[in-house]
Amino acid sequence: MKRWIKRLTGLLFLAAAAALLMYALRPQPVIADFETVARGPMQVTIDEEGETRLRDRYVVSAPVAGRVLRIDLEPGDPVIAGETPIATFLPIEPAFLDARTRTEAESRVRAAEAAIGGTRAVRDRLREELGFAETRFDRDEELFDQGLISRERFESTGFEVRAAREALNAAEFAVGDAEQAVEVARSSLVQITEDTAAAGSGDPITIRSPISGVVLRRIRESEAVVPAGERLVELGDMRRIEIVSDLLSEDAVQVRTGDTVLIEQWGGGMTLMGRVRLVEPSGFTKLSALGVEEQRVNVIVDFDDITQAAEYLGDGYRVEVRVVLWETDDALIVPTSSLFRTGDDWTVFAVVDGVVELRTVEVGRRTGVDAQVLSGLSEGDTVIVHPADDIAPGIEVVARGAS
Repeated sequence: MKRWIKRLTGLLFLAAAAALLMYALRPQPVIADFETVARGPMQVTIDEEGETRLRDRYVVSAPVAGRVLRIDLEPGDPVIAGETPIATFLPIEPAFLDARTRTEAESRVRAAEAAIGGTRAVRDRLREELGFAETRFDRDEELFDQGLISRERFESTGFEVRAAREALNAAEFAVGDAEQAVEVARSSLVQITEDTAAAGSGDPITIRSPISGVVLRRIRESEAVVPAGERLVELGDMRRIEIVSDLLSEDAVQVRTGDTVLIEQWGGGMTLMGRVRLVEPSGFTKLSALGVEEQRVNVIVDFDDITQAAEYLGDGYRVEVRVVLWETDDALIVPTSSLFRTGDDWTVFAVVDGVVELRTVEVGRRTGVDAQVLSGLSEGDTVIVHPADDIAPGIEVVARGAS
């Protein structure tokens, strides 16, 4: 009996040793990084740096040769059109004036008067275009309320109204600038005529602001004798701020007028919104940071809320723009790092009960991080990201960090 017990014990020991050996020699699961396929919002954007700038800049210059007194205005000081004195100018003595100077002044008056006619014609045309756009907007609003047109068309019509209103405002500024130019030209002519008739008189000329805005730069500060046309002060209206961003030409061809733009990394904690107003038709060559020549195209962006933008941003500020090419609130999303090519097809390694399966998927839109899956996967499926060379169909895998 003892002999049978010894034999049974030996057999049990051999069986346990064989089981331990088989367990030690069996293939171990490969460690991999898992991600779950999920549904959510997705955007395809073109990201690039941009710079703010004023759409219109106004440089106040000396109307004729003479002495300009010290200019006390500082950058950032507000100015009011037709009221705020920009500079006080003393024309030169009559001995320095001649018939040619008087003729030149008269020519400037005629040129300035001719310019008014052109700017007024442009203003009247833009006023009619604005009226037409507003009429069209009212009509499309009724059609939209009735569900006869799409939201995209309705928003596009609204954008056309805002663009027409901005263009009319610019034309109004241009008319005011032209009228101011006529007044300056006439004042210089009157001063020359009076000084010629009465030697020794030299009443000062006060140059007033042609626009309502702020002082951007004080080009001339101290009192000095300056020639005609000398730049004195640069003015601008911060409500006319915009963004210019130079995109690669292959990216710019995908951008359309009216596209939504997300404005980020400007120094504040919020994202500002804008719209593409213009994709310039002419490109240019620019050297990249690596010294590679690139073809670039300027894209002009208008802020949706210009009051908010003018509160935080100034002229020449750096921003980052993200032009939205496509977006949806419900996309089946998979990390692009899980995708790889098998022949001509996109494939992923899916994990089912700890075992790897090769899945062929149909991919839609892609970003640098995520991709839209049209078929081949379902919400909740698990895929492997950054698959290593030892990952293959049929092997067992375990999530990195799993106990």
